[in-house]
Amino acid sequence: MTTAPRPRTTTRDPEELTHRLTAWLGTRLPGARAVAAAVPDSNGMSSETLLFDIDHPHPPSPGLPASHAPVSCALRLAADPAAYTVFPRYDMARQYRTMRLVAAHTDLPVPRTLWLEEDPVHLGAPFFVMTRAVGRVPPDVMPYTYEGNWLYDATDAERDRLEAASVSVLARLHDQVPPGAAEFLASSGTGSALQRHVEDQQAYYQWVVDGRPRSPLIERGFARLAELWPSDPGETVLSWGDARIGNIVYDGFEPTAVLDWEMAALGPRELDLGWMVFLHRFFQDLAESGGQRGLPGFLCRDRVESRYARLTGHPPREMEFHTLYAALRHAIVMLRVAYRRVHFGEIPAPADADALILHRDTLEAMIEGRYW
Repeated sequence: MTTAPRPRTTTRDPEELTHRLTAWLGTRLPGARAVAAAVPDSNGMSSETLLFDIDHPHPPSPGLPASHAPVSCALRLAADPAAYTVFPRYDMARQYRTMRLVAAHTDLPVPRTLWLEEDPVHLGAPFFVMTRAVGRVPPDVMPYTYEGNWLYDATDAERDRLEAASVSVLARLHDQVPPGAAEFLASSGTGSALQRHVEDQQAYYQWVVDGRPRSPLIERGFARLAELWPSDPGETVLSWGDARIGNIVYDGFEPTAVLDWEMAALGPRELDLGWMVFLHRFFQDLAESGGQRGLPGFLCRDRVESRYARLTGHPPREMEFHTLYAALRHAIVMLRVAYRRVHFGEIPAPADADALILHRDTLEAMIEGRYW
């Protein structure tokens, strides 16, 4: 699947979307046009992103520079409901509010949010607009662990700088945002934030397999989580959710924008740490299975944990649980993405649902305690 054509993620026409965006933009910035629109070709499988410039002949609204030069923006649009969406709900106001919260309480480089539009009449779904950061992003397709991209071609020292800066993003987020200010991200239900987070993922899995074959491997994963449950989940912080380097824009090897907050939630610090460690291992394992060396010395679990502990004074705990939980969460997402490919006729429906999970061997090894 890593070398296959990019799976279909939308039924929308980008040209029509740009025309409709220009019409909407005129209601916020009279005389403005959306120009040079493009869709990113390497990252993102859920909400849609449209990159564009604002060409405006008049002084702009607050938040935009006072010049007549085009302003580079990015639009995040709720997923196309006709495209077999990855998640059951897309709350763009929640993402917008999260980004503004992080911008207000931290020194993290979060893109400036410009407008939120909750009325779906304009583009067919709610969306928000933010300024676009200049820089480069480690690619997902082909993954950065494969030869032929800027991160792979960097020196060990340069990758070390990027790793340290990326772990610092998590440390600063967790330390600087008051959890009380993020209560709107709390999951429903009772119990600890971790318990509610896991219950949400169990509900998400049930939604994914509704009318489709179930995954015995994922269900074994949930059973193993119960056996490994932390005696003390730790303090609750704002969790980024999709905490990985593929959601960071870098200038050189320093972050200039932290993106993609649709999975933000409340939970223990280790939610993000487990996700960052596992998502690199996912790409590293893919590279090795394809006969490539990958980046074996990069984002290693022990070094990520020690960097985080030095920055925060909080040594990560129960990481066996949290890396397994990250692998399990990712398996549910990958199963849904695969079922979308089946839906669009891009791949045949397999007899074994677990065959659709790219990191099946990794997840099995984690469940059995023989991965790390």
